[in-house]
Amino acid sequence: MYRFAFALAASAMLAAPVSAATHCRDAKGKFIKCPPAPKKVVRCKTANGKFAKCGTPGAKPV
Repeated sequence: MYRFAFALAASAMLAAPVSAATHCRDAKGKFIKCPPAPKKVVRCKTANGKFAKCGTPGAKPV
């Protein structure tokens, strides 16, 4: 019974994605253009796998 309820709840969460239906509103409740998403931070690693600044020689973006 619990497995069936868990499967039903999981399928309901996947069937209706909330993030696709969100809209941006201002303080007065009017719809506005959403701000751009933050850029993903680029991290670099050296050849031995340690994190390093991306400008150092031998460092490659991950």
